[in-house]
Amino acid sequence: MSDWLNVGKIVNTHGIRGEVRVISRTDFPELRFAEGSKLTVFQEGKSSETVIVASWRQHKQFDLLTFEKVENVNEAEKFKGSLLKIHRDQLHENELETGEYYFHEIVGLTVFTDQGEKIGTVKEILTPGANDVWVIHAEDSKKEVLIPYIEEVVKEIDLKENKVIITPMEGLLDL
Repeated sequence: MSDWLNVGKIVNTHGIRGEVRVISRTDFPELRFAEGSKLTVFQEGKSSETVIVASWRQHKQFDLLTFEKVENVNEAEKFKGSLLKIHRDQLHENELETGEYYFHEIVGLTVFTDQGEKIGTVKEILTPGANDVWVIHAEDSKKEVLIPYIEEVVKEIDLKENKVIITPMEGLLDL
């Protein structure tokens, strides 16, 4: 497992004052992107660069960030297509309450029904609104299954056994 955890991808610039548009891949954007937070920018084919967040706000489905010493769109342009990561040491494990998990702990777990049927593996986690949605790569097909992370569906998460037990709602697993 990598020592670096992906917290977002810079997809574009926003405006002329050096703001970048980020698709968040973090469970706690308000913590990861807070003013003064250190992030590492990974660009394909280039060495990584540490940046410090100067400001953060949300706009539609994006997180908009500015970095210290990046003052205009021309300076921000170089970050397009980059991944924002934090080192594993930057995690705040003690802040989680019982029943809360980091995204990286869930991605890769194997999902089973409460009847013992293997569904597949958690590929990614989406955060569209009221609750998170887990994207499951289905075991028996090339399709993906979307599982809402709600008490009625997700019954047990066992990190030691690397598995999740769900009780599917009617129609949830129709492939």
